[in-house]
Amino acid sequence: MTEPPNGLPRYRLLTGPDDEVFCRRVSEALDLGYELYGDPAITLDAGRAVVAQAVIWHQVIRYV
Repeated sequence: MTEPPNGLPRYRLLTGPDDEVFCRRVSEALDLGYELYGDPAITLDAGRAVVAQAVIWHQVIRYV
């Protein structure tokens, strides 16, 4: 499969509270065939931890 399923974009930045739901979203993306891209990030918003993780579709050619 050269394109992500369900019309999803090749690059996605998943964000949300640092909780089980966020972890499941990242896990679901990996199960679909996405790969982690870069390091996760964490910040505080009104005292709540908000995390972010970029994922890319496994067929994206990386130029370094």
